Amino acid sequence: MITIKNLTKSYGSFVAVNNISLEVAAGGIFAFLGVNGAGKTTTIKMLTGILRPSTGSIFLGGFDLLAEPQHAKAITGYIPDRPNLYPKLTGREFLYFICDMYKITGKQAERRIDQVLEEYSLVQWQDELIESYSHGMKQRVATCAALVHEPKVLIVDEPMVGLDPHGARNLKDALKRYAQAGTTIFLSTHSLNVAEELADNLAIIHQGSILTRGTLEDIRQLTGKHEEGLEHMFLELTAPLVQH
Repeated sequence: MITIKNLTKSYGSFVAVNNISLEVAAGGIFAFLGVNGAGKTTTIKMLTGILRPSTGSIFLGGFDLLAEPQHAKAITGYIPDRPNLYPKLTGREFLYFICDMYKITGKQAERRIDQVLEEYSLVQWQDELIESYSHGMKQRVATCAALVHEPKVLIVDEPMVGLDPHGARNLKDALKRYAQAGTTIFLSTHSLNVAEELADNLAIIHQGSILTRGTLEDIRQLTGKHEEGLEHMFLELTAPLVQH
């Protein structure tokens, strides 16, 4: 469902992402891990069409993101780590705006907006201006906006930022449900416990290159740490490469 081929992003002589290739199967949760500055955010921005790759290609649901951006983006939802919303709209108005962009109108829009507001416990505040929302509520509105058109691909960047424990638990449970229903999820996170709990497969990127990839058991085999958790293995793999 997500295919990344020889993807590179350079800024002059600096290579932020260096010739990476990945495959993410339909209905899976793929965790994309790395220390600060590893290339995660740059990759996410290329996957969402915010940045254009220097070289390489991205296919979302079989659509070439560069050649067919409208088709690729129509089946994709994006939950950013810092939601940039319209503060003078209410939560419901903002979701109407998002539905209009995806050409969802009438009763279908009403149904989907009602569903996501209910799912993320925002019904009580749907008619309040977004500028009055807490950070966690804004994060939930951004999540609703990413899901209102029922995307086949969901790209999630640091989803737990600003969420209280109940909100974080609800979102983790929701991501599992979406994957079970067939949505493909590309999850970038610093929360290794979240990745360990949710991901079917993962990749660790460091200094723009893929350090390792596979299932959690594959990583255990690589490190020889058959009883260890992901955090211990991640630190072991990346610590010798991090400059202090």
